[in-house]
Amino acid sequence: MEPVLYLAALLGLFVLWVKVKGLEYVIVHQRWIFVCLFLLPLSVFFDIYYYLRAWLIFKMCSAPKLHEQRVRDIQRQVRDWHDEGRQRFMCTGRPGWLTISLRVGKYKKTHKNIQINLMDILDVDTERQVVRAEPLVTMGQVTTLLNSMGWTLPVLPELDDLTVGGLIMGTGIESSSHVHGLFQHICVAYELVLADGSLVRCTATENSELFYAVPWSCGTLGFLVAAEIRIIPARKFVCLRYEPVRGLDNICQRFSQESANQENQFVEGLLFSLNEAVIMTGVMVDEAEAGKVNHIGHFHKPWFFRHVESFLKESRRAVEYIPLRHYYHRHTRSIFWELQDIIPFGNHLVFRYLFGWMVPPKISLLKLTQGETIRRLYEQRHVVQDMLVPMKCLKRSITTFHSDVHVYPLWLCPFILRSQPGMVHPKGNEDELYVDIGAYGEPKAKQFEAQASMKQLEKFVRDVHGFQMLYADVYMNRQEFWEMFDGALYHKLRAQLGCKDAFPEVYDKICKSARH
Repeated sequence: MEPVLYLAALLGLFVLWVKVKGLEYVIVHQRWIFVCLFLLPLSVFFDIYYYLRAWLIFKMCSAPKLHEQRVRDIQRQVRDWHDEGRQRFMCTGRPGWLTISLRVGKYKKTHKNIQINLMDILDVDTERQVVRAEPLVTMGQVTTLLNSMGWTLPVLPELDDLTVGGLIMGTGIESSSHVHGLFQHICVAYELVLADGSLVRCTATENSELFYAVPWSCGTLGFLVAAEIRIIPARKFVCLRYEPVRGLDNICQRFSQESANQENQFVEGLLFSLNEAVIMTGVMVDEAEAGKVNHIGHFHKPWFFRHVESFLKESRRAVEYIPLRHYYHRHTRSIFWELQDIIPFGNHLVFRYLFGWMVPPKISLLKLTQGETIRRLYEQRHVVQDMLVPMKCLKRSITTFHSDVHVYPLWLCPFILRSQPGMVHPKGNEDELYVDIGAYGEPKAKQFEAQASMKQLEKFVRDVHGFQMLYADVYMNRQEFWEMFDGALYHKLRAQLGCKDAFPEVYDKICKSARH
């Protein structure tokens, strides 16, 4: 009885403290308290619910039947919008706080919301080596199901909560992208409900212009209702090699060499300073050497980026065998390294053993509870950006990030950019090796000012014929945006499909200077 009274007294004191200080003060200045007491347990319930729901629906084989019914309902909603006089743009009815992007989409309040409750894996066809999935299927669902069947996606982006629809309408990348390209490049078919309410299927040979225009369009050509994605055989482990490298020239040289080596199934770099990095290369295997297996995804394990940093501090090369699903979601528990700013002691041994099983909090719940004060603080003093630049410009790009932003670690992920129609492609007519430079955290550059610094960085990316991922804050004006992206096919399809009064242009949907 005494422990219960003790806990009740502590809870009472906490409530009193919140009342005195105010809820906003606690959320802003002591956010870890709110996250640990409320968001972590709530995130666990979310995960359990969606896992059990997806498992039951797939096992009962009810998803395909429900899918057709739900698609017909989406078509009905679009036709109702027609009957109402097409007075407003349409968008999905999914709340903005549920998306992974830190951007809050205010357009949801003014546009016609079309409810799209499509979150199931519909079919796994091992003969065709294709999985058919609805747009709200998450990467966590995909790995859980496919890995249990001995299959995986060639490109499986990192965070559990990333969705198929978001990765197609935006983009997705992983350390296997130097072989397979971006997430859009492993997709073989899309099914969309268009502005007139019709249902259309597109592939590289059927409605091919629409197929190539959909990626990066951010839902401004139609509503995605299903996608077919290539799958490949999976193995039990990833044999991962860690190589500490010092000196910027050496880092760029080694990273470029390993990225061009097609024998590497996975390549990734973490840059811990301008002149210090760890380059990781891996291949899938079925057998592991004794004593070298590291279940990095277990809740009590150190956060992956801290584990990687230990090899740099010790100037030690190493080889580990990581279970495949653990490797795919190696950065999930710490949300890359963002969680250290929310729970500063989150990687401490005691916290990991007591509460690590609840980590990470859902990004959607963090957004929902952040409030206007934190949102403004993040906007001005926090950077979350992925810039895609040609590999030949890697050294210049790193030094530009260092001077303009100065955030470490930097994530380096190579990918082959296919020479295909659409908004994003190389400058020439051949495939080209690019690298994603990811900056996540508080900028340390002395003269950092969010808008000016980001516009300067965006200009550099445009000048080297690079691209900016559109989930993040984009500061370009319309002319600059369409200098970065090839809008020829996109604008042609918007005119042909009657999208101009049905959906906002992608620029108006995602760029800060276009939003109110």
